[in-house]
Amino acid sequence: MRHDLDSILKENFGFNEFREGQKEVITDVLEGEDVLGILPTGTGKSLCYQLPAKVLGGTTLVVSPLISLMVDQVKQLKATGYKAVTAVNSFMDQPERNAVLKNLDQYSLVYISPEMLQNDWLQHRLKRMRVHLFVIDEAHCISQWGHEFRTDYLKLHQIIENLGHPTVMALSATATPEVQRDIMEKLKLPHMKKRIYPMDKQNISFAVEECTSPEEKTDRIVQVLEKNQAPTMIYFSSRQWAEKVSFELRERLNQRVAFYHGGMEQTDRMLVQQQFMNNQLDVICCTSAFGMGVDKKDIRIVIHFHLPPQLESFIQEVGRAGRDGGAAASLLLFTRQDHYLPQRLIQSELPEKNDLQQVFSFLKKKQGEEIPEDDGMIERFELSESQWNFIKFQLEEEGALQEGKLVGVTPELIQEIHRFLEERWMYKHNKLNEMLKWIHVSDCRRKALYQPFQDMIREPTVPCCDGCDFSMDDLSFQEERQTYDTFSWEDRLKMIFKQGAGL
Repeated sequence: MRHDLDSILKENFGFNEFREGQKEVITDVLEGEDVLGILPTGTGKSLCYQLPAKVLGGTTLVVSPLISLMVDQVKQLKATGYKAVTAVNSFMDQPERNAVLKNLDQYSLVYISPEMLQNDWLQHRLKRMRVHLFVIDEAHCISQWGHEFRTDYLKLHQIIENLGHPTVMALSATATPEVQRDIMEKLKLPHMKKRIYPMDKQNISFAVEECTSPEEKTDRIVQVLEKNQAPTMIYFSSRQWAEKVSFELRERLNQRVAFYHGGMEQTDRMLVQQQFMNNQLDVICCTSAFGMGVDKKDIRIVIHFHLPPQLESFIQEVGRAGRDGGAAASLLLFTRQDHYLPQRLIQSELPEKNDLQQVFSFLKKKQGEEIPEDDGMIERFELSESQWNFIKFQLEEEGALQEGKLVGVTPELIQEIHRFLEERWMYKHNKLNEMLKWIHVSDCRRKALYQPFQDMIREPTVPCCDGCDFSMDDLSFQEERQTYDTFSWEDRLKMIFKQGAGL
């Protein structure tokens, strides 16, 4: 059955035409094809499943990595009149969650985390429903996070199987051919139709600058932001530095600055995000926990205070700038010592060989018994959560850990897990080396950044990079500041209604 997708788009979402890649991905899933869609940040990936959810009937299940992202998307959809949407997450209070779960089949679009999907009762409930479309948003997380950080991403193929193989859509903004293969392999869907679109953002200028110390980095940021008044994101790999620099910028700049990281209370994080979205904040100092799926179109500057662990992370974070098509700029600051922090982060994610030996020595004595709870294992062996997740998942994957009981830790199994650990160490360090190599590029930085991902690099619509014709000192963004906090409550109410009418 063919659908008039242009009319459905106009009537339900208010757009006159599709953006690049949207119509092709939507057509694929409406024809029952599993599809892997790689569309650049800002091209409206969420429409690729929101529109089919309207057409297909039944339930569209969207696996999403961040609660703040789910809540934000549900709020936006409800504001546009899409009422049959909900997000099942740990942020809901028990009565609210129970009410939603009881009436789950009343929603056409359900956002959920990969961890929540492991709930047996929920899986049983979903099996009795008509799940027509299974969506993995930010699908690169399967490859990037799944192996050790959030191993529940690697169990999604089991959920798909349990639901009777609904049509699957996996979406991401950045994925090398290697990561694309990994996504399809982990989903056990080797024949997914691939819709891969160029990810080079033509409206972003790139610059990298070396500093002698973190203090010099802060001074440089102050210098840049004194000249430029525009929505800005500053990325950090350390929560402490995000807070420290935000306090200093508040003192030294006439701008509204806040910090955001995973260690904050959920309500505080959501408040900061909403303030930034509503232009009540100018600058946000954040860790990678912020920004995924945040649909703020007018971010003009993205600064990296620390090195991202890989080029994919950098491209994702930079891609949050200039989603409206307007000019934007990326500045990465580094010191000669900066590679130590991402190396330490890799060490905190993966167990050492000694850790494996101690854990396996303990587990061999527990054959046929239940092993301690996760917290107990983490405490006993002084592991991080992701280090234990890595070991536990490998045991489950090899069939040695079933329903919490050990059923066979053999020397061959231990050797296999050791081999895979070495593979992951090598993979992570190679990714970091690619990042280090890129910051020392002397010719066109744009080409060097995007070449691992695509064959052809398009001509930029702005000055290219500091290897070609761009300098951060040439930058001059002076955008009108919306000071909501100085308006009366009557003015603010009028603005809210005006915004609502324009949706």
